[in-house]
Amino acid sequence: MPPQQPALPKPYFFYGHRRPSQNRPVVRGGFFSNRQTLNPDLPVVPLPVGPVPDLHKWDPDCPSPPEPTPSPSEAFFAIARRLSPVARFIVDSFRRNQKWGPLLIADLNKLRRVTPALVAEVLKVESNPVMASKFFQWAGRQKGYSHNFATYNAYTYCLNRTNRYRSADEIVELMRLQGKPPSEKQFEILIRMHSDANRGLRVFYVYEKMKKFGIVPRVFLFNRIMDALIKTNHLDLALSVYDDFKKNSLREESVTYMILVKGLCKAGRIDDVFEVLEKMRSNLCKPDVFAYTAMIRVLIAAGNLVGCLRVWREMVQDGVKPDVMAYTTLVTALCQGNEVDNGFKFFKEMKEKGFLIDRAVYASLIDSLVANKRLGQACDLLKDMTVEGYRADLSIYNSLMRGLCSDNKLEKAYKLFKITVKEGLAPEFETVNPLLVSYAEHGRMNDFIGLLDQMAKLGRNVMDDLAKFFYFMVEKRQREWKALEVFQELKGKGYYTVSIYNVVISGLHKIGEVTKALTLFEELKGLDLKPDSCTYSNVILCLVDSGDIKEACSCYNKIKEMAGIPSIPAYRSLVRGLCMAGEIKPAIMLVRDCLGNVTMGPIEFKYTLTILHFCKVGVAEKFIEVLEEMVEQGIEIDVTICCSIIYGFSKYRTLEEARKVFSLMKERKLLTEANAIVYDDLLVEHLKKTTAGLVLSALKFHGLESKWRKSIGDSKEQCGSES
Repeated sequence: MPPQQPALPKPYFFYGHRRPSQNRPVVRGGFFSNRQTLNPDLPVVPLPVGPVPDLHKWDPDCPSPPEPTPSPSEAFFAIARRLSPVARFIVDSFRRNQKWGPLLIADLNKLRRVTPALVAEVLKVESNPVMASKFFQWAGRQKGYSHNFATYNAYTYCLNRTNRYRSADEIVELMRLQGKPPSEKQFEILIRMHSDANRGLRVFYVYEKMKKFGIVPRVFLFNRIMDALIKTNHLDLALSVYDDFKKNSLREESVTYMILVKGLCKAGRIDDVFEVLEKMRSNLCKPDVFAYTAMIRVLIAAGNLVGCLRVWREMVQDGVKPDVMAYTTLVTALCQGNEVDNGFKFFKEMKEKGFLIDRAVYASLIDSLVANKRLGQACDLLKDMTVEGYRADLSIYNSLMRGLCSDNKLEKAYKLFKITVKEGLAPEFETVNPLLVSYAEHGRMNDFIGLLDQMAKLGRNVMDDLAKFFYFMVEKRQREWKALEVFQELKGKGYYTVSIYNVVISGLHKIGEVTKALTLFEELKGLDLKPDSCTYSNVILCLVDSGDIKEACSCYNKIKEMAGIPSIPAYRSLVRGLCMAGEIKPAIMLVRDCLGNVTMGPIEFKYTLTILHFCKVGVAEKFIEVLEEMVEQGIEIDVTICCSIIYGFSKYRTLEEARKVFSLMKERKLLTEANAIVYDDLLVEHLKKTTAGLVLSALKFHGLESKWRKSIGDSKEQCGSES
């Protein structure tokens, strides 16, 4: 009889077929199984494919778009889902009634009883401080009810959440009056709220109140108080709190010492820092490398590089071995503070110790070497960086190209540009701008245009980059003519836009070439380009300087027709031009228009309206104080201010009072003799225009304008016949 075979084990996926189920696929084979679903014919729904994000355009500093704000009803129902039924009823009653009154009290009286837990639950979600206060008081008056610590804490959070932190500070007094003396926990809540909001003086106020109640904070709370005071630049108050800490015979922790050390470093008191470090060692709280690094960072933020080096030497003498983060922090700070030699020395120490050097260290060293015109060392450092296996980023190449162009080594700079393109780093405007400027200054326009073509092939917006280039040229003095020469060359190649015209016109106005700027404006109108509000604003400046006020006003009207707003310099220039031409009323209208449309208007325009207000309310004597205040602030008393005096006195006061004011200004040396004569003539002319306008308005009102004009015509004919 043949031997019996052993029974096979229960089928499992290792041994082969397994019975399929709704949630299990069929498995066949062994380790290499072929999984199949129960219904393989189901259609595969493709995932929605959106636009592929371009990582080169990603900006980590750009905040994400804000989420849509939910409506009040949506916010209420989102909160109501987390509440108990009775609390939901109370909150809904608050929402329906909107204010405390008989209807709301009637709803609350429907409740059989109110518990402290229910009151705390309602106060945690209530956002109206008035309703929360009324409800808290109403609950306290119920029979058999007594507030507990949970309700007091919830009420405190509610008041602080609605920015009523001063009222929240008084809740501890309310607790004492109601027979519930506050514990340290209530004060800790207040201290935490104020410290999170950087209200250092409020933290100290709560601490003083703690002392009044006879409560001694724990070490943790002392640390929190001192840290809040130091963060808000109240070191003296923090040291007084530390004196109370020692009077209460409490033992310092390492956190306590570090808080004091950071505050002293921030204030630049290095000697006191070393005293605190000595106390740390005596109390067996020896500072480690993280503590020393934190001190160095605080000193760097305060700009105290000498203190940084002293703390570093103290760390080495203390036997603490600095890590790579400490070295990186120090080297970067020294390079930014133009201490490149010290930074390079610590960089060599990093290499000797075999640290993994961050690319930011290389970047800061190269940038500092380029700034000190040590291009050879900077290029050697780049080679060393590539040998170590690092890939230079675009900021390093930008720095090197800027240094090479300033040293007139344009061929090497162009080679670096080609390297950036080869490595796929997507050169920016800061990358090519040094080359463009150098090509323009050396007259190498063929290379200039070739570089523009390469930028266009790389996907750059060449016109925008050219506008930035011309702005850079115009901002640097004595380059306006070179910018104009380059622009004349580029116009023939089709490289021109409205923004480029705007920049060149503005640059020509800066150097006083008003005629050439207006010629460019006429040329712009002859092209297929449409001037914008910036163009007209620049042209207004040129027209006012050339004395063509009428044409400047027409440019202002065109800006208004385009629903645009003139620039502040255009407003200033046009107002001054109108005042000098004797058109004071339109100038005052422009002042009001500017302050109504611009967020930060000129300060002299604001003083203009102040003077007019004083004239209107009959206290014109006070405007001398206003003028003296302007002089104290360094604001020139120009034609705009004087014309506002003329306008205000002509409209609300008399001619004699205006002349008296000008004589007072002359006595106090706020006005010269020559200017006083000019403004007196303007005053007389303005009064004549105002009087003529009033006469003409009266004739129109009585219907006598036609007869008046006819009589004027007859008199002219009679004079002609007699002659």
